[in-house]
Amino acid sequence: MTNEAGIWNVANVLTMVRIVLVPVFVGFLLAGGTVGRLAALATFCVASLTDLVDGRLARSRGLVTDFGKIADPVADKALTGAALICLSALGELPWWVTGVVMFREIGVTALRFWVIRQGVIAASRGGKAKTLLQVIAISLYLLPATLSPPAIVRELFMAAAVVVTVVTGVDYVVQAMRLRRSEVRPSSEGSGLGEAGSWSWGRGHQGHQGRPRARRRVSWRARSWTGCGPAARPSPWRSR
Repeated sequence: MTNEAGIWNVANVLTMVRIVLVPVFVGFLLAGGTVGRLAALATFCVASLTDLVDGRLARSRGLVTDFGKIADPVADKALTGAALICLSALGELPWWVTGVVMFREIGVTALRFWVIRQGVIAASRGGKAKTLLQVIAISLYLLPATLSPPAIVRELFMAAAVVVTVVTGVDYVVQAMRLRRSEVRPSSEGSGLGEAGSWSWGRGHQGHQGRPRARRRVSWRARSWTGCGPAARPSPWRSR
């Protein structure tokens, strides 16, 4: 009951509001015209602002939840993805830019769910910088033609956003691999056998590492070799 109540906090509600604003933003953008563009820009900025607010509220009020760690970046990807796809469909942004960004965003989301049993990859500072650059670049593209800055300005901001997007994507891959490896290390360390100890079993018996019964059998064998154990006890590892 406590976990369920923890999900419904103000930070998570703001995250869900951002998801709801995505189709509203798309509708304004596709409507076209100066009014439609300004309405789409306003909706995009409000939705992006909720990303900043919900993160600060979650950290300052202790409202950080696993749901928020997953839903927050998903909401960001839904908003930026919708903007990039619409801009490319309108012929204002090259499709390869949208493809690179979306490949990274979808890949990172898949990584989060791949390692969710080992831990949650929270949004890093680099990821927040990436989101900020994307918001600025997209906002410049959303401006009506009469208010838009020179094309070179928009392109420079978008190029910086793409570079940071790719770099942070590589960082998330590294974090995901570390989480996956952390699941294997405790089991191998808890068996009490190091690298050298594993060779003492012989190649045909490596599948018994870490089992208490297997360790007792090795101790019987050791006693039979030294003459300290019962002479009549047969070795369990006697070749058949």
